[in-house]
Amino acid sequence: MKNIFGNSVSITLFGESHGEAVGVVLDGLAPGLEVDTDYIASQLSLRRPFGKISTARVEADNFKILSGVFEGKTTGTPICIIIPNENTNSRDYSETRAIARPGHADYTAFSKYHGYEDYRGGGHFSGRITAALVAAGAIALTALKGKGIYIGTHILRCAKISDKDFSENLKEEIDLLNLMPFAVLDSSAGEEMKKAIEKATLDRDSVGGVLETAVLGMPSGVGEPWFDTLEGVLSHILFSIPAIKGVEFGLGFRTADGFGSEVNDAFRIENGKIVTKTNNNGGINGGISNGMPIIFRCAVKPTPSIFKAQKTVDFIKCKNSVLELSGRHDPAVVHRARVVVDSVTALALCDVLAGRYGTDYFKE
Repeated sequence: MKNIFGNSVSITLFGESHGEAVGVVLDGLAPGLEVDTDYIASQLSLRRPFGKISTARVEADNFKILSGVFEGKTTGTPICIIIPNENTNSRDYSETRAIARPGHADYTAFSKYHGYEDYRGGGHFSGRITAALVAAGAIALTALKGKGIYIGTHILRCAKISDKDFSENLKEEIDLLNLMPFAVLDSSAGEEMKKAIEKATLDRDSVGGVLETAVLGMPSGVGEPWFDTLEGVLSHILFSIPAIKGVEFGLGFRTADGFGSEVNDAFRIENGKIVTKTNNNGGINGGISNGMPIIFRCAVKPTPSIFKAQKTVDFIKCKNSVLELSGRHDPAVVHRARVVVDSVTALALCDVLAGRYGTDYFKE
């Protein structure tokens, strides 16, 4: 399995859901960058389950930075962060070891690793691993803020309930969203979403949603025209988040229904700066940033672990079966995935910016 992402700034993930710990190695960041452990902890708290809309498995996420940071600053060498797993309940999975949970990677993992994989809680395929991405992402987000680049995500839609769209006051909205455990621009819509998630719990089911992300302050000229387009690099890391099943930029699939005269973004000069009148292309032309806000959306699937009976197979005995799950599972993960999307976006942007301007870019 390839567990490494990035060229100039790279991450390596390790660990399993019910193993001793999960963790990440972040390599390639310039020396002398701030590492705020309180900020890392606050970002991890945004991923943590809470209330009736999340799993009962709550981890403290008592992370440890083993290397690469000295006296609160990056040293320029690999940063290794581990996060212990302290609230596991592995017996929930022992009786269903060979039962393929619909929507999960149990069967595909068995096919790839021939039965040697750690199957408990999804093992290395678990959303638990995203905690390590959030820890590393907090360092990347801090580095980007130092260059005037800000990232924010809101729950655009959940259980068919819609939030408000981003407005022209992007910086204020991003700052607000980044403090919210349930990130919405319309609080009344957020309350309706929570009620829908709770209803799904009572119905022994789950719901999904759509996350919308804005990146403000990205300079123009970053990205490649073909195989490493900015959309391609971002999509690559976004699709690594287990629940993400679709990514679109700007108008996305809606561009197919418009005329060129409607979809094209007209250019103009404003206060001596080149901008576009609209942003239907989501801040990217020809795979390269154009200086406008980068806007994209991610489709988050309903949590596959549900408590309804589901038809499946026993892939070791090779016979049909029926699965009725027990244990602790999320009725929705869209609200928890929000900070993961911010984190991987930051990591990808650090990589492409360092590739464009050099690894010392964030210290200049």
